[in-house]
Amino acid sequence: MATTGSPVTSPASRVSARIAAINPSATLAVDAKAKELKAQGRPVIGFGAGQPDFPTPDYVVEAAAAAVRDRANHGYTAAAGLPELREALAAKTLRDSGYAVDPAQVLVTNGGKQAVYSAFATLLDPGDEVLLLAPYWTTYPESITLAGGVPVQVTADESTGYLTTVEQLEAARTERTKVLLFNSPSNPTGAVYPREQVEAIGRWALEHGIWVVTDEIYEHLVYDGAKAESMPVVVPELADTTLVLNGVAKTYSMTGWRVGWIIGPKDVIKAASSYQSHLCGNVSNVAQRAALAAVSGPLDAVEEMRKAFDARRKLIVSLLSDIPGVECPTPQGAFYAYPSVKGVLGKEIRGERPANTLELADLILREAEVAVVPGEAFGTPGYFRFSYALAEQDLVEGVNRVAALLAEAK
Repeated sequence: MATTGSPVTSPASRVSARIAAINPSATLAVDAKAKELKAQGRPVIGFGAGQPDFPTPDYVVEAAAAAVRDRANHGYTAAAGLPELREALAAKTLRDSGYAVDPAQVLVTNGGKQAVYSAFATLLDPGDEVLLLAPYWTTYPESITLAGGVPVQVTADESTGYLTTVEQLEAARTERTKVLLFNSPSNPTGAVYPREQVEAIGRWALEHGIWVVTDEIYEHLVYDGAKAESMPVVVPELADTTLVLNGVAKTYSMTGWRVGWIIGPKDVIKAASSYQSHLCGNVSNVAQRAALAAVSGPLDAVEEMRKAFDARRKLIVSLLSDIPGVECPTPQGAFYAYPSVKGVLGKEIRGERPANTLELADLILREAEVAVVPGEAFGTPGYFRFSYALAEQDLVEGVNRVAALLAEAK
């Protein structure tokens, strides 16, 4: 018998519809599953993690150690970020991309993910549409939806090197379109847009009064002479309607330090800073001091990582391309390969006929003990994302296991 006055709560109402609708990060889920199986003693090789396998540079770690001992870092600081870090980020942006900004145009965030969400929370009203270039990073559509926006997917495939055209964007544009989300170099494909295409897309956005949110976190990880072009540099007139997102995670191997930033017009940054003051206050002062050392220091360690990634990139593309039914464009940036495995789907492998890449990824994990992220996580079924941010011997062993399993397809 129910107690008088006790509220009757159905299970469905215990969590808000907004939060219940969120899909957990597929990339983190794959990485967690691989680690769980390794802990059980299984020789799983994981291609899921989107993080460099190098240590954070020593001088950055030392700066953090010194910061811990400094009482100035033991209390609250400005919500928008330490003034000296905002100044350093403005200087770094000019140095690396040629974009001249004032420190007041910089907001320091808890990693790149918060930068993504805060950008959309600041720009979007309910029902505003965001053109989302696919394949996309798995966090993008969730951040847009949480902020009340509507993601509108615009898909490119391997036939164009995963590069979206202005014609595709124009076909997707409606009167509700407010923002274009741009990412070059791309996660998950490694695609890098050439300057002329960046300019064409930027001029199109300018013509139609569309905001641009451009994620530049892989700016230093480019190969074969490619260059990560910053859209507000290529199209300067866009500066007043562009937010640039970045962070220390990929460039300086600092994924766990959680420092990102947004660069944009002062009024928007002021509004986003007010939001952050209630959301979390300031980013960890110790992490900010570490980031200050990173962005103010030399790029020598970054270049060493880039060279290592380049060698692995060439190796993994060669290995994947040799697998029947697999087509793997050569990425020009980041540290991901994004092969199509459509030629394998529907074929029998060890008594099973995986109809999609979710099923095929599960089969590969069970039978080959290799963890990959299926394309469904990035809005494009029929593909896998392989991160090549792992030791070369593991890379070779992992892809060879996948190749041996897929060779049984009939």
